[in-house]
Formats: sequence, structure tokens, C-alpha cells
Amino acid sequence: MFKRLLVLISIALLTSCGSYNSIDAFYNTHKNENQVKAVRVPRFMFTLLSSISPEANTLIGNTRDIRYMQFPSKTSERTQYLNEQMTKITGSSFIEVYRNNDDNKRNVISIRERGDVVKEILVYKNDATKGSFLYFNGNFNPVQIRKMVANKDFDKLGEGLINQFTNTSSNTPGIIQN
Repeated sequence: MFKRLLVLISIALLTSCGSYNSIDAFYNTHKNENQVKAVRVPRFMFTLLSSISPEANTLIGNTRDIRYMQFPSKTSERTQYLNEQMTKITGSSFIEVYRNNDDNKRNVISIRERGDVVKEILVYKNDATKGSFLYFNGNFNPVQIRKMVANKDFDKLGEGLINQFTNTSSNTPGIIQN
């Protein structure tokens, strides 16, 4: 009886952390590759990023983890490989709320829910020359997320995030590019 309970608890823990660990593995595997821009936002910068737009303010106020990565995808083999990796990450634990496929080009927005709350958001884009993903972990209002998907606000957030970290002409803290 005790062994069965232990096995059930172990399975529950593994499946509940699976997508986060997959994002973690993908991020750690690819962050050191050539021509990759990778940002894992520290919590103290959430307030700064919430000023990108009113939508960002609503979204970031309920966030525990934000990651963004932009990577080259210049060959069809590389594009297909990256697309397959993202498909494995989202697998059966995410719900696709938006998908646009054009040959190897992908634009996918997936969410993971727990009850009436969206817990994770993964935005993956690959135009067969470069790819990117934007990942949020937190507690989000599904109505707000649906509105952001319809208005393509996640595209603006990804661009705004990179600009906040690489903009050296503003008075905001960022990462200076050499």
C-alpha cells in the first residue's frame, strides 16, 4: 500500500514539473550556441518589463519566470529539428491556442492550465531563418491570454523584452552588446 502511494506521488511530481524541466533543458542546451540571444529575466526586473505595454503589465504582474531565446535556423534540417523539439516540449501537457504552419515555418502559442488558471505560456516562432520562444510561468487570467493571442501582443512582448535588455541608449538597466 505504501509503495503504491509512493509511486503515485512520484508520477504526479514528474508530470507536474515535466514542461518546466523541458523548457529548462531546451534553454540550457541551446543558450551557449553561436548567434543565440538568451534572456532569463531576474525577478527584480519584472517591474521594468511591465512598462512595455498595459498588456505586459497585466501579464508580468502574475509571473514567476520569464525566458526568451532567439536562435538561428538557417537550414531546413535545423528548422525541422527545432520544430520537433518544441513539439516534444508541449506534447500532451499543453493546449495549443494558436498554430500557423507554412512548410517548416511555425508560429505556435501553447498554454498549460490548472483548473481555471493558465499556469504556463509558450510562444514559439520559426520563420526558417531564425526561431524564438517566449516562455511565462505564473498564474494568468485565461480571458486576458485569449485577448493577447487575438491581438498578437506576444509578438510585441518578445521584441520589447529583447529591446529592454539590449538598448544602451535608454536610462534603464540592460545588457550592453559588444
